[in-house]
Amino acid sequence: MSLSREVIVITGVSAGLGYQMLKWFSSKGHIVIGCARSAEKVQEFNSTYCEDGKPKQFFSVDITDDSAVKNWAKEAIASFGAPSYVLNNAGLNNKHVPFGQISKEEFDKVVDINIKGSANVIRHFLPDMMKAKRGVIVNFSSGFGRFAVPNETAYCATKWGIEGFSKALALELPSPMVCVPLDPGGMINTPMLQDTFGKGNASKQQSPEEWAQRACPFILSITRSSNGESVTVPS
Repeated sequence: MSLSREVIVITGVSAGLGYQMLKWFSSKGHIVIGCARSAEKVQEFNSTYCEDGKPKQFFSVDITDDSAVKNWAKEAIASFGAPSYVLNNAGLNNKHVPFGQISKEEFDKVVDINIKGSANVIRHFLPDMMKAKRGVIVNFSSGFGRFAVPNETAYCATKWGIEGFSKALALELPSPMVCVPLDPGGMINTPMLQDTFGKGNASKQQSPEEWAQRACPFILSITRSSNGESVTVPS
């Protein structure tokens, strides 16, 4: 596990896994550079987690907007340098219905956030990580990216895509850099899971807080030996 103070980029920090990772890493003294669409949440986090007189760490960004991501990365890197970790956590699921009931607009939105959004983030942070010759990229996948599930066609397509994208990118990275697709490990009671399967079903699953206690140390333990592997947060 890393014992140094790391600069950690996390997408989708307003709720769910992203918020719990923000809390855990910040509590251990790491610098979290986060983005979310909610300007209100971003303002709250900058007030809570940023040191007085220091540059802001949280930004209101739509990761599907490549220009917005470029500006975010430029400002963050100017203030904090190349990140040690990039955690592409932001994601979206389709309604839990057969493919024929998923509109083109909904399918496109899932693809835009889960695949294109992750690619946008990497596109603009990776060059400085390459110059620094270090860094770990963790693209959040899912069990649904490793096996097929009915009524989850858009989500499965994007998570299988994230697996392939991560493995291909890993082959391009020089040592000691790392890129892995990460399965969070089982169902977690997040707002996204509640929207997909209902609050009653979601409430039976592990909490994001419990998950973060295991996941964050695991992420910090990822090394070059895992480059390109499909990794899973231990249960």
